[in-house]
Amino acid sequence: MELRTRLQNSKSAFREVGINEVDAELLLAHLLGISRMDLHNSVKVEQRLSEAHNVSDIFDEFEIACQRRLAGEPLQYITEVAYFHNVTLSVGPGVLVPRPETEAIAESVLTHLQQIRTQVSVVDLGAGSGALAIAIATQAPNARVVAVEKDPAALVYLKKNIAACEAQISVIEEDVATALQGVKADIVVANPPYIHDGADLPREVVEFEPAVALFGGPTGMEVPKIFIAAAVRILKPGGLLLIEHGEAQADLISDELAGNFVGITQHLDHNERARWTSAERR
Repeated sequence: MELRTRLQNSKSAFREVGINEVDAELLLAHLLGISRMDLHNSVKVEQRLSEAHNVSDIFDEFEIACQRRLAGEPLQYITEVAYFHNVTLSVGPGVLVPRPETEAIAESVLTHLQQIRTQVSVVDLGAGSGALAIAIATQAPNARVVAVEKDPAALVYLKKNIAACEAQISVIEEDVATALQGVKADIVVANPPYIHDGADLPREVVEFEPAVALFGGPTGMEVPKIFIAAAVRILKPGGLLLIEHGEAQADLISDELAGNFVGITQHLDHNERARWTSAERR
């Protein structure tokens, strides 16, 4: 089958440049509107091809998609879809692709909220695509979520994703440093830009994803400090902060929190690296 040959050729091309060959399968499955596992079901594949108005168009689209991936463009930008926790998000140029490591913050908040029967206010600082805000809002009925984001490109995806998920989320289009003056919240979550300027990053990250969502200043701590200051201002006494950071920044984050927070706890990701910290506002 010509399709199988094209898929194998693309997988070989991906392997040669160090791209996971699974990406070729994911791209083809996306274009066919089936799961990756269904690619191995010849009946399902033939059915989808028979339903297509023009099979050659699918071949052409697959070739274009593979060339984009070979050029370093993130898979999620090509498919325009990213999966985070139990949420399907729309993503593309201008917004950071949600990382699986960040899911632990959502899981921790949701576990905490399950133990509370009253309404809880949650603020997502620098919400980006809305991954954290939407994951929390759609799975915690008692959460009243506010998403803070100022970047116009990210706001397009944030609003689109909120509408698609039918989540009850308020969007504040303002800088984290000045947003929510006079407002108090029970929980603040944040995944600020924390990579230091000039860091050596994979091509698909540095050439395609927005620098404003990646880089946190000369040391990488300049922006996280702004987010922490905002959390200090916004959180009620006893309120919780959950903030993501780089592995090497864990102790720096703890030191920054020490004056205004107690119960400072560093949490490891799946690779046993210190990835985020939780703390309780004094």
